[in-house]
Amino acid sequence: MPNNREEVGSRPDAPGASVSEGREAFRAIYDREFDYVWHSLRRLGIPARDLPDVTHDVFLKLHKSLPTYDATRPFRPWLFGVLFRVASDHQHLGRNAREILDDMPIDVRDMSAGPEQRAGESEEWRIVDRALEAMDLPHRVVLVMHDFSGHSAHDVARELSIPLKTVYSRLRTARARFVLTAHQVQLRGGAA
Repeated sequence: MPNNREEVGSRPDAPGASVSEGREAFRAIYDREFDYVWHSLRRLGIPARDLPDVTHDVFLKLHKSLPTYDATRPFRPWLFGVLFRVASDHQHLGRNAREILDDMPIDVRDMSAGPEQRAGESEEWRIVDRALEAMDLPHRVVLVMHDFSGHSAHDVARELSIPLKTVYSRLRTARARFVLTAHQVQLRGGAA
């Protein structure tokens, strides 16, 4: 898996060079970026139960958007822009705000742990998840893109179509809120 800061557009397996190669090229992108998409969606607040569907939607949108990708730009920040728009659309759907799975019959639920759930079992990740969940989306997305995914502030500004100074302002505020909330969650023993 490439380093988050690596400019994928400059690599021989960059999407710009492989789009014309069709299905195998897209499969290579899918295999290389799946974990990145999954974890980024989780950090943006997509519930674990929705991760498979939203991840699928991201790759559908990516497939449709690949012809517009500018290979002179780094790939991952562009991909994050795609996944952020899909995640944002998902979170704004009314059915997702009202869905309550606690009433679901026990035999319908998938009780097995998914990859994010297994990775999130550690106490540190529970604290991180709760601190991110408490944050509003504009601040969360800047923090996740910059600090968790390693994208530059310039890439964040370009992909979110916001001024660079807004990125720095949101990042400063988000970091302070994150530290404060994480500390509060830790003091409460992991409860939000």
